Amino acid sequence: MTPRLPALALAMAAALALALPTPAGAGAGGPARKAPQAQRGPAHPRPRTPLTPIKHFIFLMQGGRSFDNYFASYPGAEGPPAGTCQARVAGSPREGCVKPFLLPGIQTPQLNADGTVISRQYNNGAMNGFVSAYQQEGRSGNLAMGYYNGRDLPFYWEVARSYVLFDHFFASALQGTRVNRSYWVSAAPSPGGGQQIPAGGYGNQLTIFDRLQAAGISWKFYVQDYHPDATYQTAPVTGPDAQTVRVPLLNYARFVDDPALRKHIVGMTQYYTDLADGTLPAVAYMASASDNERSARSIPAAQNMIHNMVTQLMQSRYWDSSALMWSYDGSGGWYDNVTPPRVGSAQFGLRVPALLVSPYARKGQVNHTVLDYTSALKFIEQNWRLAPLTSRDARATSLAGAFDFTAAPRPPVVIPVATSAEAGVAKPPRPAPRGTIYGLYGAAAAVALLLFVIAAAATTPAARRRGGLIPAARRPDHDVTSGLAAADTDPGLGPLRPSGEAAAEPGSVSDPGTTPNVRIL
Repeated sequence: MTPRLPALALAMAAALALALPTPAGAGAGGPARKAPQAQRGPAHPRPRTPLTPIKHFIFLMQGGRSFDNYFASYPGAEGPPAGTCQARVAGSPREGCVKPFLLPGIQTPQLNADGTVISRQYNNGAMNGFVSAYQQEGRSGNLAMGYYNGRDLPFYWEVARSYVLFDHFFASALQGTRVNRSYWVSAAPSPGGGQQIPAGGYGNQLTIFDRLQAAGISWKFYVQDYHPDATYQTAPVTGPDAQTVRVPLLNYARFVDDPALRKHIVGMTQYYTDLADGTLPAVAYMASASDNERSARSIPAAQNMIHNMVTQLMQSRYWDSSALMWSYDGSGGWYDNVTPPRVGSAQFGLRVPALLVSPYARKGQVNHTVLDYTSALKFIEQNWRLAPLTSRDARATSLAGAFDFTAAPRPPVVIPVATSAEAGVAKPPRPAPRGTIYGLYGAAAAVALLLFVIAAAATTPAARRRGGLIPAARRPDHDVTSGLAAADTDPGLGPLRPSGEAAAEPGSVSDPGTTPNVRIL
């Protein structure tokens, strides 16, 4: 454990520094501007001591989930209002609507929601097109209303209970994975504002890593399944999982061509090596690939991945001086109930999950502050006294309110990780040795014979008269909803569907006029 300054003095200094606003386009390092080349630090830069006890800040970006998709029923968070039901067809209530419903055990594919779908879902702030946006393309949109809970996301929910969950954290832009990932590192949209890479890459647009490099502050960008040869110069422009989309720095000539900068972009395994070797940088960004959570199958793997990241950080020398957070690069086409606010002339995107783990994170806090990716940039800039990159991060609200620097750092408590089966995706059974199987067959046969004898002795005509002659649906002790799986109900949002309603499609309501307390959007 590292020694600390007196808690009160340190807290006062940190709070004062982080509370002072930075004028748009100005800061301790001078006005925000675009650089004609990479900002190089001096050969022997003067070390900058962070203004808070956070000496190592780590930010992982995952893919395509809305806040309600993961935390709709989390206690204390702003989930869907009672009676929420999204119309299947815009402007046609008699076509029915779809209510939020639980997804456990459902192998859900990616929704493949492009910018047109997300714009229709948002519908100029009406937030009533989450299902109908897909119907307009000839697809069923029912799946968009599905959500998970603590049984499917046990590690994430336990992190929320132990550390900080942000329930008003928004994507920086309404649509575009490439655009949102650009805001993540540069507080600005990708040059050109779309999914295509300009011929010359991202040009002179500044990133937080330019600021860090110029100030002599250590940094790295960890990349899962890293392919050093896949850059904007060589890789074709494809979907949101392309490495040039996930790792914005690979779209800049200076970070690709300059060995002094390129060496900071490394594979994900280097994170664990740096923890062990004592070389963890001050600021680290992370981009996953196969474990990015865009599909349901990757959710258990992602929980395992992040669990390992957090656990190894807890067990390292860096725990007392670190903060690790993760968020998502857009809604992925999933439902969310909160209308995103505007920031100046710009429009925030939909809410996305965001969690923070740190020995200074407020325990169990559901943080309601309106934040986005640039809020992390604001914290980095204030903590290390860097100038803002653009007006967006200059005006952003920092993450600082999620920390309590007046208290001593909390000791690490390793959170158990759930199995894949608990997360709703069953693993194939591991084959047992042949001898074991034969032994199990014999034991099972003996147990079955014993149970048959006991059952035969216990069955009497009186017992049959008491229960067997009454149809199940009419027995006073029979719950007609008990046929629903335990996962079909949720204490926060209620049953998956009304009792007795046909289950042709999850969450659907065929005739909203006959369903009580349903609010069609």
